[in-house]
Amino acid sequence: MPSSSRSPIGVGIVGLSARRGWASHAHLPALRLLDGFEVRALSASSAESARQAAEKHGVARAYGSAAELAAADEVDLVVVTVKVPDHREIVRAALGAGKAVLSEWPLGTGPAEAEELASLAAGRGLRTFTGLQARSAPLVRHLRDLIADGYVGEVLSTSMVASARGWGASVHEGGAYLLDRASGANMLTIPFGHTLDALTAVLGDVEEVSAVTATRRRTVEGPAGEIHRPDVADQVVLGGVLSSGAVASVHFRGGLSRGTNFRWEINGTEGDLVVTGDHGHLQMGEYTLAGARGADTALAPLTVPEHYFDPALETLRGTDAYNVGAAYAQIRRDLVDGTHGAPDFAHAARHHRLLHRIERAAA
Repeated sequence: MPSSSRSPIGVGIVGLSARRGWASHAHLPALRLLDGFEVRALSASSAESARQAAEKHGVARAYGSAAELAAADEVDLVVVTVKVPDHREIVRAALGAGKAVLSEWPLGTGPAEAEELASLAAGRGLRTFTGLQARSAPLVRHLRDLIADGYVGEVLSTSMVASARGWGASVHEGGAYLLDRASGANMLTIPFGHTLDALTAVLGDVEEVSAVTATRRRTVEGPAGEIHRPDVADQVVLGGVLSSGAVASVHFRGGLSRGTNFRWEINGTEGDLVVTGDHGHLQMGEYTLAGARGADTALAPLTVPEHYFDPALETLRGTDAYNVGAAYAQIRRDLVDGTHGAPDFAHAARHHRLLHRIERAAA
């Protein structure tokens, strides 16, 4: 890590492509706006594709493999943005090179891989981070503080209905792996997993679990008319009890609805809070907050105070990259100051175990 708070953290991104992808869409714009980070290297699926990506994005060094990138002296933080089945090998290489690692969520294809990587990092004393950026969103942080400050009194229950956008009647180009349970990338782990992590950040851990999962769409059409037969759930219903004793219900469904696509209610002894949006990926997009308490007879809009927003990321407001940038800002503080505000691999392993409990309960 840098020797002083003014020294930039050298970032190497695994999976930054010249064509498309989450790294160029969200990670790179955020990193280039924040002081304290310097994107120094990238790797892609081949040396040539890495060269093309480096030329397009103006990155100084291009490597044909993640292992070469991780071994480079100029890289302090390895950022892993490839498909989930490839995480384990790449993260192991980065940890083996003694580097700090940020891996996109899900960390692994299941709890076994996540626990292995968390244990390896802990054994080597290395800093790790996982891309559960919904908890970094200004609205989610404000909501957490409202609950902690007693806006609704004692939380009695919470309920959520959400549409996942994907996992509906069709699948986009290159998305067939999202329909394969073995990939570890599906509706349960991605939109449900991100959003459930935000719920627990606000309201506390899920202690008791009951669940139903189902695959209601037996066939899904690809972009060229090809037919896929998914073996992942497009309906997930969680019923649970939180550590506070509050009752929780969460229903995620594939695709989009003509009705409600996101509504999260928190009901308490003194008031109510409601978050609404147009899809269930709480880690990205724009959501609105309303509340009422005491003698109020109807909900009224609540504005997230400006101090929850980072001025350095102002131009990313309303984009998918904003919350990624907010997460990077916390990661910078953690690396420089030795704090532990951003979710790490140990946190990721716990969250993987919770999702596994939900699957087991449904089974």
